[in-house]
Amino acid sequence: MAGRDYKRPESVLVVVYTLAGQVLIMRRVRPKHFWQSVTGSLEWGESAAQAARRELYEETGIMAGSRLIDLHQQISFPILPAWRARYARTAHCNKEHWFALQLATRRIPKLRADEHREYRWVSSDQALRLASSWTNRKAIRYLLRSCSC
Repeated sequence: MAGRDYKRPESVLVVVYTLAGQVLIMRRVRPKHFWQSVTGSLEWGESAAQAARRELYEETGIMAGSRLIDLHQQISFPILPAWRARYARTAHCNKEHWFALQLATRRIPKLRADEHREYRWVSSDQALRLASSWTNRKAIRYLLRSCSC
């Protein structure tokens, strides 16, 4: 199928947080000062929940199992010119699905050196200030409103 030659314009964002309300945020290798929650594209034939579990494990070494929370929120945003070549010419927007994972306590994530250079467990206010993406900030705010964290 021709569409599979290109990246699927659909992704996940997973906010990992603790019972104490600390949020895991990671700094990307590139761009250098870009902080984010767990994110990643869906592979062809993969559901959003499958992608969320896979990306969480690939980026942090944490297995969500049945604790993954589907926030039942999606947001679309334009694909930036810098990334256009990865997508089919007809793909102009990316659809992002939001998930969350609550942990009892902080864990030391196993970062992939080619993706993230450091991590921090921070308060939700600090996470909102650090998160580089407007969709990431919006997902954190949504999570704060919808849970008792």
